[in-house]
Amino acid sequence: MPGPLDLRKKPTSVKVHVSTGAGVDIAWADGHASHYDFVYLRENCPCATCNEERTNPSTPKHSAGSTVLPMYKPKPSARSAQAVGSYAIKIDFTDGHSTGIFSFDYLRTFCPCQECAKAFRTA
Repeated sequence: MPGPLDLRKKPTSVKVHVSTGAGVDIAWADGHASHYDFVYLRENCPCATCNEERTNPSTPKHSAGSTVLPMYKPKPSARSAQAVGSYAIKIDFTDGHSTGIFSFDYLRTFCPCQECAKAFRTA
């Protein structure tokens, strides 16, 4: 049986700015507001493939076949986004990656602000 819901991780408003490329804005039940640009989300994708690449440096990167130097690659943005039930969003990135499901719990934990880093990521 799941434990009690942490209201700090409950969104009251979610806006995904696909057409402008501005990223994702979330207002949380505790009054906090988070902004995530698409590059940040792509770099922190929680899917199994991306987690394996981050935790095991010897794993071949899924972009390994590219002949474009990293400084000439366009920054990832979003082609589309969709709700996954009432607990997450799924983003289809312009680099072809589309397997990451960003739960609201995960998004609040990885909010880029210092306040959330201290509250959720400091041991």
